Amino acid sequence: MSMSKEAEYFPFLKVIVKILLPMLVLSLGVVLFMVFSSFRKPPAQAEREERAIPVEVVEAQPQDVQIELTGFGEVKSISSVPIAPEVSGRVTRIHPKLEVGEVIPTGEVMFQIEPRDYEIRLNSARSALEQANATLRRLKEQAESDKQRLKTLERTRDLALSEFQRVKELYEKDKVGTKSNVESVERIYNQALDAYNQLEQVVDLYPLRIKEAEEAVKSAESQVAQAELNLSRTVVRAPFNARVKNVNLEVGQYVTPGVVVLSISDDSVLEISVPLDAKSAVSWLPFVSNFVSESDVVWFPPLEPRECEILWTEDKENHKWMGILHRIEKYDQKSRTVYVVVRVEKGQLYSKTEPKIPLVEGMFCQVRIPGKLLNQVYKLPESSVTFDGVAYIVENSRLKYYPVSRIMMQGDYVIVSGLEPGMKVIVTRLLNPLENTLVEIKKSGEANL
Repeated sequence: MSMSKEAEYFPFLKVIVKILLPMLVLSLGVVLFMVFSSFRKPPAQAEREERAIPVEVVEAQPQDVQIELTGFGEVKSISSVPIAPEVSGRVTRIHPKLEVGEVIPTGEVMFQIEPRDYEIRLNSARSALEQANATLRRLKEQAESDKQRLKTLERTRDLALSEFQRVKELYEKDKVGTKSNVESVERIYNQALDAYNQLEQVVDLYPLRIKEAEEAVKSAESQVAQAELNLSRTVVRAPFNARVKNVNLEVGQYVTPGVVVLSISDDSVLEISVPLDAKSAVSWLPFVSNFVSESDVVWFPPLEPRECEILWTEDKENHKWMGILHRIEKYDQKSRTVYVVVRVEKGQLYSKTEPKIPLVEGMFCQVRIPGKLLNQVYKLPESSVTFDGVAYIVENSRLKYYPVSRIMMQGDYVIVSGLEPGMKVIVTRLLNPLENTLVEIKKSGEANL
C-alpha cells in the first residue's frame, strides 16, 4: 500500500518543483538586482541653459531725410548739328583741323565754296538796283516839275476862259467884235483847257507810278540782299566751339544745298536723360509748388533747379560732376518710365576731384537727384527691415517683431515710419528668427548713419 501511494504523489511533486523552481530563481534574481542597484549612484542631472544670439543694434531716432532718386543715363551734347551747304559749288578750301575729334573755334572758316559766280550775280543785282533808284529819282523830279507846270496851265486856262467870256459878252450884248473873233478866243480857251486836263491826268498818275518805281527798288534791294546772302554762304564758319563728329568733305568736291557734309557738336552744354520709375518720380521729384499753367498744353509742372551729383560708372570713386535738374523730357507709357533731364553747363564740365577730367558726350553715368524732404522718419540699414515690413527689435533682451511702413529704399538704407524713438533695432542679418529669442547686444550705434 505504501509503495502505491508514493507512486501516486511522485508526478505531483515533479509538477510543483517545475513551477516553484523558476519562481525561486526569478525571485532570487530580483533580490540580487535590488541589492546591486542599491550600491549604484544616480548620474548627475545636466541643467538646460538658453544661449543668447549675438546681435548688433542701432538706436532708432526720427530725423528729416532728403529723398534721393538714382538713375543712369548717357551724356549727350545739347547741340549736335549736321552741316549742309546752302549754295552749290566746288569746295576751294577746308580748315586744316577739319577732322573727327578736333575742335574748331567759333567763327573760323570750316570750308569755302568757289565764290566767283555769286560775286557776278551780286554785281548784276547792284546795277539793277542803281537803275531802279535812278528811275525813281527821275520820276519824282518829273512829278514835281509837272505839278508846277499844272499850276501854270491852270492860270493860262483861267485867263483864256475870262477872255473868252469877255469877248463873247461884248459880241452878244454890245455887238462889239465879230463872230470869228469870238470863235478864235474860244479856240484858244479850249486849247488851254485841253492842255491842263492832259497834264492833270499825268500828275494824277504820278503817285501810282512812283509807288511802282518804289516797289521796283525794293525788289532790286531784295535781289541784292539775296545775292549778298548767297555770296556769304560760300563761306561756312563754326557757329560755336565746334567738336567735329563726322566729315565727308574734300577740296575740289562739288557740293549741293541740303546734302550733309559734316556734323559738329557744342560741348559747352551737356545733358543726361535719366529714366526713373514713374510712380517714384511723381511721388518724390521736387516739382514747383502751386504751379498754374498759362497755356493749354497739359504736361508735368516744372522742376525746381536742384543740384545733382553725376558719377561716371567706369570710375565712381574718383570722378564726380555736378549738374542742375532741368526738366521732364518724356513719359514712356509702355515701361511706365519718366525721363528727367539733368543739364551740365560751363563751369561744371570738369570733375570736382583730382585729376580733373571733362564730362564728355557718350559717358554712361549714375545720377543722384535730390527729391522731396521727409519729416520725422527713420533711416535704417537695409538689413534691419524685412521686405514685408517687419523690424526686429530688442526688448528686455528678447527679439520682438515690430511692424513698420517701408517708404522707400535709398542706397543701402531703407526709410520707414512707425517706430518709436529710442527703440533698439537689430541690424544683424537674421534668417527667420523666432520671436522672444534671447539676444545679446554686441554693438550699439545711431540710426541716422
